[in-house]
Amino acid sequence: MLRCLNPWRRPLLSCSWSRLCLFKQYLFTMKLQSPEFQSLFTAGLKSLTDLFVKENHELRIAGGAVRDLLSGVKPQDVDFATTATPAQMKEMFQSAGIRMINNKGEKHGTITARLHEENFEITTLRIDVVTDGRHAEVEFTTDWQKDAERRDLTINSMFLGFDGTLFDYFSGFEDLKNKKVRFVGHAKQRIQEDYLRILRYFRFYGRIVDKPGDHDPETLEAIAENAKGLAGISGERIWVELKKILIGNHVNHLINLIYDLDVAPYIGLPTNASLEEFNKVSKNVEGFSPKPMTVLASLFKVQDDVTKLDLRLKISKEEKNLGIFVVKNRKDLVKAADSSEPLKPYQDFIIDSRESDATTRVCELLKYQGEHRLLEQMQQWCIPPFPFTAESLDGTTNFKELNP
Repeated sequence: MLRCLNPWRRPLLSCSWSRLCLFKQYLFTMKLQSPEFQSLFTAGLKSLTDLFVKENHELRIAGGAVRDLLSGVKPQDVDFATTATPAQMKEMFQSAGIRMINNKGEKHGTITARLHEENFEITTLRIDVVTDGRHAEVEFTTDWQKDAERRDLTINSMFLGFDGTLFDYFSGFEDLKNKKVRFVGHAKQRIQEDYLRILRYFRFYGRIVDKPGDHDPETLEAIAENAKGLAGISGERIWVELKKILIGNHVNHLINLIYDLDVAPYIGLPTNASLEEFNKVSKNVEGFSPKPMTVLASLFKVQDDVTKLDLRLKISKEEKNLGIFVVKNRKDLVKAADSSEPLKPYQDFIIDSRESDATTRVCELLKYQGEHRLLEQMQQWCIPPFPFTAESLDGTTNFKELNP
């Protein structure tokens, strides 16, 4: 996977350094020519790059897509950055007869163009002029480093040209290679620009770092000092990041750190959380792809904790119901003791509940309880035609007749 990170494997990449004296930074460049990179060159992308070259505007791949490509992974989403202003892009696309969609991002410099049945989201290089911890007033620029300076983490601040040239102003390549997560510049400043970056730090830590525990003291201090800023961030944005933390690596370490740094109260987590239960459950679910709420429910002592979380984070009805189900049944709905049918209590619950998602909830509870063998049996028991399919749940089927 990391083959394109190795500068000694030719012809995938070659490296060079150049000094930017004005900002006292090193610009690291290299050539990337990997299968994942080459696979991006669809007919739509080729048409897009040709158009920008024709109009003498620079266009590069930006942010997370660069990070993924350097890790040997084909990115799911590709964002682009350009020196062209939104007005210039609109004129260019209109002249070429190219359709533009979703103009909501235009005031922040983003134009979405549709070519060959593909959408391309392209953002003008920008500088954050004023920030309030949630939103920013931006000013457009043609300086690639200035744009890199305003990004959150070094591993997300790189650009990639379409000839394979990497542009790395803040040692993001080195950090990615060494599996380190660092803020661009000073952690305190980056966090105060957008407090959600606290959770993004934890999320990427779980994604990038091999072994937990290695944090820059300045970063942890900045997080603790600014945790209260998360109180002003919308619950929906927090929940998106928190879910990714819960299903990522090192979740035990990261959630405990969230409590140690006093972040928890500002993101809807209970102050009297059952961390001992969480530590046990986070080990139970390893390797079994639990839903985020399955893991999170271990922090809750009573069902009302789930309701309070919903008020803060605006979770979905399905997520709320799963959390309440786990908290309510984790002690009472257990395998039959001294029985040749240990799965029977769970089967009976599903049959009696007559709810379409009962099987899913029970499977999540089995992951929570660490009953992995019973989970496998449950999944076999649920193979159609028994006990039922989702389509049959119209309230008329007698499930006990199906399972006499």
